[in-house]
Amino acid sequence: MPFPFVLPTTGSVSFTEYFSSGTHPSLPLSATTARGVVRDALKRYKRIPGSSQASNLSTVQAALNEYIPYLFALDAGLSGQSCAGEEIDVVLVKELEVEWRATFTASIPGREPTRIKLKSLESELFFTLSTLAYVHSLQARAHLHTLYNATLPSPEQRMTAIGAAMKQFLEAHTIHAHLRDRAGQWNAQPVAVDISISVLGALAELTLAEATLITVLKDDPYPAAVLEDRNKQNKDWMFKGVEIPKVRAHLFARLCLASAEHAAKAQSMLGRGSKVDESLIKYVDDLRRTSRAKACRFFGIDAELAGKTGEGIAWLKGANKELGFSSLGDDEEKKASAFSKLKKEFKEKREDKKVEKGEGWGTDAGKFEEGRVVDYLMKKWVKENDTVGIQLIPPSEPLLASMPSGREFHRPEPFIAPALEEDVIIRMRAPPDPGDTGFEGEENDSTDDEARVEAPAGAFPGTKAEYSGGASYY
Repeated sequence: MPFPFVLPTTGSVSFTEYFSSGTHPSLPLSATTARGVVRDALKRYKRIPGSSQASNLSTVQAALNEYIPYLFALDAGLSGQSCAGEEIDVVLVKELEVEWRATFTASIPGREPTRIKLKSLESELFFTLSTLAYVHSLQARAHLHTLYNATLPSPEQRMTAIGAAMKQFLEAHTIHAHLRDRAGQWNAQPVAVDISISVLGALAELTLAEATLITVLKDDPYPAAVLEDRNKQNKDWMFKGVEIPKVRAHLFARLCLASAEHAAKAQSMLGRGSKVDESLIKYVDDLRRTSRAKACRFFGIDAELAGKTGEGIAWLKGANKELGFSSLGDDEEKKASAFSKLKKEFKEKREDKKVEKGEGWGTDAGKFEEGRVVDYLMKKWVKENDTVGIQLIPPSEPLLASMPSGREFHRPEPFIAPALEEDVIIRMRAPPDPGDTGFEGEENDSTDDEARVEAPAGAFPGTKAEYSGGASYY
């Protein structure tokens, strides 16, 4: 369940005021037009209902992919490098100033963070590429949402959705890792937390952790079995137990541990950063807990398949401890578990409603879903052990301490900067039309365009402007 990124918005900018080119005079104007399209796409995306935003992601991605090559062309011209085999000369007229709304900066609850004024083309490049990485993660999120709908997907649909989501995660990781490495060459950190080296490094680790964990989801039959068991439309009252090969169970556990290690790295990086939004920090911690709990569950499956049901139950108890939930059968926890169990069930139902609406779901990084799988196996194995096996259940702490290191699955490809097509570069050799100022966007460019003022309840019609200033007590 990927993190629900909020796409930033930006103000209008005309590159012709800041850059000039003797070899390609139309480059600044063309870059201005491409940026105007991106600006409008981001603003329109933000203003549509949350349940409809996923279908608009392709439009935002197309605008970003069209604009980014122009940024790299300007960057290549300033640094004296070639672009698509052609030399481009770009002169800095004055220092570039742009405004972006930082979405990871901690702010007052219920209020959007203000726009941050940034200088240099590097900041513009970082925010634009970061936005593209967020779009890839949100597209992965949209693909995975199909797995939790009321209508259970077929095995083919499940494989297609997971494969597409994995590809999007790796694309996002490639961009974040490139920006992290590039930010390491800076002499000073930027004023925006979103493009600081700590946040970029954390996002690179986070997306790799999600890409690693999804490789397990592809072949993990238990979440689908639990979802089918809870499906009200399911009429199969006789359910055959799910089988999983012993060797793959141990392999899956190692992959989950690798995901947990990446999440732990991201957590430590965010801890070093200042003024980072708490929702991201909490999500990374939940993802680390979920990954370790999944590893415990697979080690338990591996033990149960070997006939060690007691050890398997101990692993499941360890999984519940990683998740922060109470385990069945613990006498010392039964006394205080009634309220915690009720609270957990309430959060699960609230998460189910979010999944149904398609808004705000997945902020727990799959923690409650994994808790349901652990409870499902716990009830089954405890019943079998009480009636058939009657094995002693060892303590879970030594088992947790003996877990091995993780095993990596992905080898991400390095980021390749997109370049302009040859015919586009050739056309920009011609000077621009003197009357053409470039397209900077059609949307309103006020400093707080998203915070539209609404008239208070009970206000006299036509007096909304009188309530736009002063302090708000709500």
